[in-house]
Amino acid sequence: MRLRALRDSGPWIGRARDWGLGGILLAIVVTSVALTLGWGPILASWRALTPAELLPPMALTALSYCLRGVRIHDYFHPRLRGRFPAVLRLSVLHTTANNLLPMRAGELVFPWLMRRYFGHGFLSTTASLIWIRLLDLHFLGLMGILILWLRHPTWLWSLVALPWLLLLPIMGRLGHRQPNGQGRLGKAFRLMIDAAPASTSRALRIYLWTALIWISKLLAFALVLRYFLAAEPWEVLLGVMGAELSSVLPFHGIAGSGSYELAVMTALLPLGIDAATALTGAINLHLFLLGVTLLLGALAFLLPVRRDRQVTNVL
Repeated sequence: MRLRALRDSGPWIGRARDWGLGGILLAIVVTSVALTLGWGPILASWRALTPAELLPPMALTALSYCLRGVRIHDYFHPRLRGRFPAVLRLSVLHTTANNLLPMRAGELVFPWLMRRYFGHGFLSTTASLIWIRLLDLHFLGLMGILILWLRHPTWLWSLVALPWLLLLPIMGRLGHRQPNGQGRLGKAFRLMIDAAPASTSRALRIYLWTALIWISKLLAFALVLRYFLAAEPWEVLLGVMGAELSSVLPFHGIAGSGSYELAVMTALLPLGIDAATALTGAINLHLFLLGVTLLLGALAFLLPVRRDRQVTNVL
């Protein structure tokens, strides 16, 4: 129902209930921080950072945004050939919406903009996004294994990583099966198969872009969190991983308020890190994310776009 409403009505995304719950959660977070840590000390900690310290994480985050555009351009090539500025604009605005809108409503911006800018079918583009998200989750799982190895280096982690890596060719074979079946499930299966990367080489490139995207972003966020949290590198990475995994939760406040901080603290508190320190680091990391999001989101509107009037696929 929500997909149909977005497809037919345009950019208004999210139900009133989602915005209401997200607004309540945002108010709770802002009030709780004001009554406990205080916003003054938290914001004052940024004054100790120099431009030279902020430039690397900002550049790495911007790089991850650009690589997301490259991934989309490659995924839908050759249909988007020569349209990279518009693809980059779409990708940045999609990421911006994901970071700001409540209850994962930002994901719907991707198929809506693909239809608006390039005339692509709404449902088929949504199916392609599901494949991209599966690759995201796979690589994050691989990074989780790496973090566990950093905590306790042992060859046993290779026994975990190997079957995890073998999921990739399994996904590839699934993506090139001949679609069959009837009814709604059969149609949904055919839609997913048709949306898979067109070739094995392209699928490998998409995964390479996915790896570079997450390496850039995780490194950038680890640098920021390390400024506010004295911890081992693997502990910092674990906190960042917790923050990123919060993005898959269906319960997601406006601008990720509440869920983002809770995910970081859930990852850090079992390590013996003080609750106030963990919360300060989580809030400052979130502020960095929102600042970069607003900056790059605003710059995205400067990128040119030539909209296709004809929809290439009604689905």
